[in-house]
Amino acid sequence: MFGSMKRGANAYANIGVETGVLAASPHKLITMLFDGALVAISLAKKYMAEGDIKNKGESITKAILIIDNGLRASLNKEVGGDLALNLDALYEYMSRRLFEANATNNPAILGEIHGLLDDIRSAWEQIGPNAPTSAAPQMTVAYDAANPQNSFAKA
Repeated sequence: MFGSMKRGANAYANIGVETGVLAASPHKLITMLFDGALVAISLAKKYMAEGDIKNKGESITKAILIIDNGLRASLNKEVGGDLALNLDALYEYMSRRLFEANATNNPAILGEIHGLLDDIRSAWEQIGPNAPTSAAPQMTVAYDAANPQNSFAKA
């Protein structure tokens, strides 16, 4: 009985997330990626402290996937120049460190990566979606009309 209620609640929550994604600007989508990675790392730290290996590993894997397939994949190295290249290297470093945190059960590494992501998220928020190009790195939006769910903000 309660299992079906939980599935229904999860389905309802997923609809809310999907609606938010569909309605979000490219800038907001990147913010949502940062938020997802930060939540995953916070959960991993909690699970690590509780000795919950399975959920710790799943949370760290989720954070790595968001960083690699979301944040890192959204970088436009042709337009973003040195900033995009530096972010690419930083995201690669974060993924490696998260893998290390999982393998060594080291919560300090999770704290380090959480702090780095939080700093970048704050800077991204300050840029804002309508910032003048002189105050922010050149931004373009890649839009694939045939496949709009693959659109990402390119920095």
